[in-house]
Amino acid sequence: MGAISSTHWPIYIGLTKGYFAAEDVKLDLVFIQSSAALVQQLTAGSIDLALSTGLADPIRAVDKGAPIAIVRIEIQAPPYALLAKPAIKRWPDLKGKIISIGGPKDITRIYLERMADPNGLKAGDYDTVFAGATSARFSALQSGAVDAAILLPPFNFYAESAGFTNLGLTVDYAKELPFTGTVVGRAWASAHKATLEKVLSVNAKSVAWFSDPANRAEAIEIMVEASKLKQEDVARSYDFLRKNEFFETRPTAPRPSRSWSRRASSSKRTWRGPTIFSARTSSSKPPAGFRRRRWARCSPRSKASATSKARPTSSASCCRV
Repeated sequence: MGAISSTHWPIYIGLTKGYFAAEDVKLDLVFIQSSAALVQQLTAGSIDLALSTGLADPIRAVDKGAPIAIVRIEIQAPPYALLAKPAIKRWPDLKGKIISIGGPKDITRIYLERMADPNGLKAGDYDTVFAGATSARFSALQSGAVDAAILLPPFNFYAESAGFTNLGLTVDYAKELPFTGTVVGRAWASAHKATLEKVLSVNAKSVAWFSDPANRAEAIEIMVEASKLKQEDVARSYDFLRKNEFFETRPTAPRPSRSWSRRASSSKRTWRGPTIFSARTSSSKPPAGFRRRRWARCSPRSKASATSKARPTSSASCCRV
């Protein structure tokens, strides 16, 4: 069971403000320790939809033929920070140390390497251990089992307030890499198109509500209640996420029609419904209106269809509707 983090803010806004209820959508929330585990369950049909999960594993799975698709970008740049023991003050101090990341192929490995290289550290200069979700990585850092860990808000702020050293933000090293998105099982999406459209609409509405500074106090209350973390750390998380516009406020590209088809590989696939990105198309051109700067270096993608009741996942957050 992973812990609630700031990436799940729109989900809890939608639940607390009654946006899901207004659309007659009931979420059965499931928290999974890693995006890799989430993708396995999504592929197997154990869950219907991941409302907020890292994109590296889904892209890798789609490229290998998994029956899943990315339907929207949620957080358009990585909001992680690298926190280290108080005695570690600079990047060179990490030589020979142990750093906790999500997994051997997890997106956090990419972020760590992006940060380490310009700071003079290469693979082999440090050791990595894998701990799945941010909550587990924070626990490892807090207990002294590791020397540093890559953490999401509000855990990074909590760690800083406890005296751990912030060695930098991933957004300063990987601004062009989208972080999280909504991923669906394609069979489920095709069978529940109306529901999926409702879920995406609610999530967009929740993000818009979060982005309005007039809602700051209430948004902080919602996350404090959901996460049980300190209000001051949650408040810092809100200001950090909103100031840097991490949440994508225009999650789907405008589409000229409700139908779209193309030939991918050897079979013709026709999709009708919300815009979906898949890594199996030969085209590397993003749909018109989509923010190129946030998708530019990801794998090629195509559109697909979707709709239905939703489930969130983990540090990845999934659900069944």
